[in-house]
Amino acid sequence: MGYGDAGASYVRKALKAFIAQSGSPRDDIDTHNFTLRQRGRMLYMAAPIATAAIRTTCTNVVGVGLAMKSRIDREALGLSPEQAKAWQRQTEAEWKLWAGKKQCCDAIGVCNFDEMQKLALMSALMAGDCFALLPRVPVTPVSPYSLRVKVVEADLVSTPDALTVLPGTITEAQAPNGNFIYDGVEVDKDTSAIVAYHFCNRYPFEVYTIGETRKWQRVLAYGEKTGLPNVLHIMEPERAGQYRGVTFLAPVIEQLLQIRRYTESELMAALVQSFFTAWIETEADPATIPMNEVGGEEQEISHDPNEYEMGSGSVIHLRVGEKVKFGNPNIPTAGFDVFVKTFCKLIGAGLGIPYDVLIKEYNSSYSSARAALLDAWEDFRMRRKWFVDDFCQPTYEVWLAEAVARGRVKAPGFFGDPLIRAAWCGARWIGPVQGSLDPLKEAKAAVLQIQHALRTHEQVTRETGGGDWDENVEQLAAENAKLAAAGGGGIRIEVDPNEKDDDEGGGENAQTA
Repeated sequence: MGYGDAGASYVRKALKAFIAQSGSPRDDIDTHNFTLRQRGRMLYMAAPIATAAIRTTCTNVVGVGLAMKSRIDREALGLSPEQAKAWQRQTEAEWKLWAGKKQCCDAIGVCNFDEMQKLALMSALMAGDCFALLPRVPVTPVSPYSLRVKVVEADLVSTPDALTVLPGTITEAQAPNGNFIYDGVEVDKDTSAIVAYHFCNRYPFEVYTIGETRKWQRVLAYGEKTGLPNVLHIMEPERAGQYRGVTFLAPVIEQLLQIRRYTESELMAALVQSFFTAWIETEADPATIPMNEVGGEEQEISHDPNEYEMGSGSVIHLRVGEKVKFGNPNIPTAGFDVFVKTFCKLIGAGLGIPYDVLIKEYNSSYSSARAALLDAWEDFRMRRKWFVDDFCQPTYEVWLAEAVARGRVKAPGFFGDPLIRAAWCGARWIGPVQGSLDPLKEAKAAVLQIQHALRTHEQVTRETGGGDWDENVEQLAAENAKLAAAGGGGIRIEVDPNEKDDDEGGGENAQTA
């Protein structure tokens, strides 16, 4: 009955051998995550399609870095528009002082905050998740803030060996306090809420000096006094009750590996085809038949009767029982291009990146290329929102708490009421915007949408350029005033939304567009 005669049938021939057994997130994910991390990272380093998928995602999600724009709830705080703007500008200046210098924000002094965003996202995509510790250091004349961010790869968060039966194999254990640990994440035994993380000082396969041992340090997820996070866990869960992330490449690992092997095989076949090889068939001992290289100014370099040379118009007399046979290996598979493209389309679909965007090949029509970009950007926006919520915004809120506590930023009521604190912590993170295939056509569409109140100037500005409409208006006002003072007058561009495009109707090549 019902699905018993369809997808749940064990009688139909196609489904008899399809025995699927799904367990808990811990059984399905934690048990296999160690292998998935290593394979995901290796494919990024060795398979061009995997590299393209991760780098394309990072480029479009964070690009050169998501810029913080303070957007407080001025109505909840009782501020005028002018007061709100002044506070936001001062806070953004303080944020840049901390986030713009590697020695001010990075615990190891390698990246500024923009660079750490790309590092954290790329690490999370490769390994499934990523962690950020928030240690404190003494302030310096250059940095008035003690907060630092230390990005930690997924491999260093694991269940201590002393608590497991089979170290490195069994990831689930029970802590001395009764809590449960799932692949390095400690959860409360009663509520199943995350309370701490266990960080190891060594990678699983790291070579270290004899006598050194692997040690774990337990770090509380949130500070007991402040309630602020001590650890940021950057992951995209796919199941309820999941505590560790899965590599971005997990659904297509097998396809990526096989397509890599196939392309390497075809490359080797093409390389062999480029060689000019000859074999001498003889009844004599092969060791007595040397072959010289071709070249030189003279017609014949060697006069040894036992050596043979090839040259233009040469006539060589072989000995009795000898003949020359030239190798003619088969050419690479004729359907290589079609086969690889088909698999790239499947891989792109599995990763949420259309083929055109994954391979950077926009040879289809304008409408098809635009549809591919629109589809890809739905996925990029989703991942940006997730990344901002897991990494950027929490870091900003921890930093702002210190800025207010040190008196560098004035925020009355910040530590007294969580609602007031949330109003002060409002921010928007601006990053790369969707590319444009036909800027004029899309600008006209935006003007029409604004005229009919379908979108606002602020929305269009954010989506097309990633800037701030209010700042643009102020800047344009200042520029027009300068032009007017110079006798040039202000510049104003009018776009007629009813004007026809020369290429209207679509179908043109996207590269030409």
